[in-house]
Amino acid sequence: MFGVLTRGGLMRRVDAARVEAALAAAEKQTSGEIRVSVAPFFWGSVENAAALAFERLGMTRTRDRNGVLIFVVPSRHRFRLLGDEGIHAKVGQAFWDEVAAHMSEHFHAGDFTRGLEAGIAAIGRGLAEHFPHAGDADVNELPDHIDFGDT
Repeated sequence: MFGVLTRGGLMRRVDAARVEAALAAAEKQTSGEIRVSVAPFFWGSVENAAALAFERLGMTRTRDRNGVLIFVVPSRHRFRLLGDEGIHAKVGQAFWDEVAAHMSEHFHAGDFTRGLEAGIAAIGRGLAEHFPHAGDADVNELPDHIDFGDT
């Protein structure tokens, strides 16, 4: 269960090394890019904050417009999955709903690391289906570390 959880509290309960390893592993299958961002407390719309983070993190600057952001707001017990236009056009809303439902199961059980790993793996598979890894020509266009809204 999320309970009363802050950004710092969530990250104490998440194994960042495992999440970052999951990001690297997923991106070895695809030319797409996946980021995780954990937001501080804020007032206003989670959807708008996620969209702002998507822009701030340069998710729209990938060559094939195939960046995906997992935006987590612990204080609001919410998260959003945002895929850029290249991937969203290929997988559709049902894909995002399925990934979100699977992540939610882990989050509600209190296993945030496993929830993020599961979401990242599923997103990686979806990206790989439509944007396979380009081999030696593939470039990691975005960093794989977890963003805490201050970078």
